[in-house]
This record gives sequence, structure tokens and C-alpha cells, in this order.
Amino acid sequence: MTVTTTPDPEAIRPELDEPGVQLAAGSFGRRGNSSLRVGVATLWLSVIVLLPLAAIVWQAAGGGWRAFTEAVTSRAALDSFQVTLTISAGVTVVNLLFGLLIAWVLVRDDFPGKRLVDAIIDLPFALPTIVASLVMLALYGKNSPVGLHLQHTAWGVAVALAFVTLPFVVRAVQPVLLEIDRETEEAAASLGASGRKVFTSVVLPALLPALLSGAGLAFSRAIGEFGSVVLIGGAVPGKTEVSSQWIRTLIENDDRTGAAAISIVLLLVSFVVLFVLRLVGARAARHEERSK
Repeated sequence: MTVTTTPDPEAIRPELDEPGVQLAAGSFGRRGNSSLRVGVATLWLSVIVLLPLAAIVWQAAGGGWRAFTEAVTSRAALDSFQVTLTISAGVTVVNLLFGLLIAWVLVRDDFPGKRLVDAIIDLPFALPTIVASLVMLALYGKNSPVGLHLQHTAWGVAVALAFVTLPFVVRAVQPVLLEIDRETEEAAASLGASGRKVFTSVVLPALLPALLSGAGLAFSRAIGEFGSVVLIGGAVPGKTEVSSQWIRTLIENDDRTGAAAISIVLLLVSFVVLFVLRLVGARAARHEERSK
């Protein structure tokens, strides 16, 4: 006859209280929480980003490859690409220089009203872009109080784009500049290095990844900007009409496939620029870490 015995719970408890069992339970809990976080993040990213992108790709492909190529290679589309990319690239370079200068002043210099200036930097983020266009029109339009008439000119578009993209560079560089070790700069200066040499050899390599990241964000924002240039630019074909305005024209003409095709090109350009600049920035960061 077989006798079945019930395990004593008190005899099992010491085994459950062993460190290995507790560690495994803790690891399982962390893995469970991590999986939940990853799932929620992926779901939200899919709803907010991936699904809209998939929808625009589906709409662009609705007319077939021939319709897509005709839309993106038409004379008006090519002119809008040229205006958009040329002005955006120039504005990005200018903001790269002045954004670095402003970030340097905010971090390294003390002056009256510094907190106010620091708050003003974020104003283009909060200000509706159409309001920015109204401001530009009032300042540089036909009745310009400063004597600069930039309405319906490429310079007017450039000023508007510079206004809305400057904060990207400043806010990307500012926190990195705050974390740079000042002792390294002082040591280089004590060894006889000039101020320019200290900046190019010590400071600039540390700031390069942040500068490239800020430049990529500024360029991507510029090529997709619409509200701030709609009034000051005037959408003059081949002169001030940016791609976002050409997209609006296509939509008004009920050519949604063509508008989606132009949008896909802008998305691809933005993605490639961001990817390349992030890659270069990551390599620069690794090189900087190895050189320390």
C-alpha cells in the first residue's frame, strides 16, 4: 500500500527564502515590468507615429509608381524642393553658429536679464507659427518700421525659418556645455594653449554630438515648416514657395496622391539627415570618450 504524505509548508519555506530564489523572483518582476513598459511604449508609438506614416505611404502608393514619380519630378515640385532645401540648409548653418554663441553666453556669462533671455529662447516653441508669420510681416513687410522689405523674398522665408528653428540648437548645446569640465580647459590654458586652441581642441569635440543633433532637428523642422512662412513668403513659384505650400496647393486641387508623394520625399530627406547626423555624432562621442 502506498502512503501519500503532504509536504510541510514550514519545511518548504526556507527553500523559498534562499537568496537565489528571491533573486529569480525579483528578476522575473523586473522583466515583467520591462515587458509591460516596452509594450505600452510600442503601442503608443504605433498609434501616434507609425500608423500615420503608414497611411501617408498607402495614399502615396494609391496612384502607382508612375503617378508617384510624376508628382515628385514635376517642375513645380522640383522648384519647391530647391527652394526648401537651399533655404533650410543655409538657415541651419546660421543657427548652428549663432545657436552655439547664444548657448555659450547663457552658460558662461553673467549679465542683467539673463533669465529673461533664457526664457525667450523657448518662445518660438510656444508661439503659434501663424503668429510668427504675422510678426515677420509686420516687421519686414511693405510698411516695415525698420526699413527692411523682405515680403515675398527668399530672405523673408529664411528669417522666418531661423526664428522657429533657433531653439533646437540652443537647447541641444546648453546642457552639454553645462556639464563640460572647466578644469580641463584651465589645464590646457595653463600649458600655454590659446583661447581658440582650448575651444577647438577641448570644448568643440565635446559639443559636436549635441551640435549635430540640434542641427538635424532644426533642418528637419525647417523643411516641413508652413505657418511661419505662409504670409511673409507669399508662395511665389520658384522663388519663395516651399514644399509645404506646394502640398497645400495640391490638396486644394484635390490631388491627394501627389500631396502624399511630396510628403514622402520630405519625410525621407528628414530621416536620412537625422540618421546621418546622429551616426556622425555617435562616432564623435565615442572618439571623445576614447581620447579621455
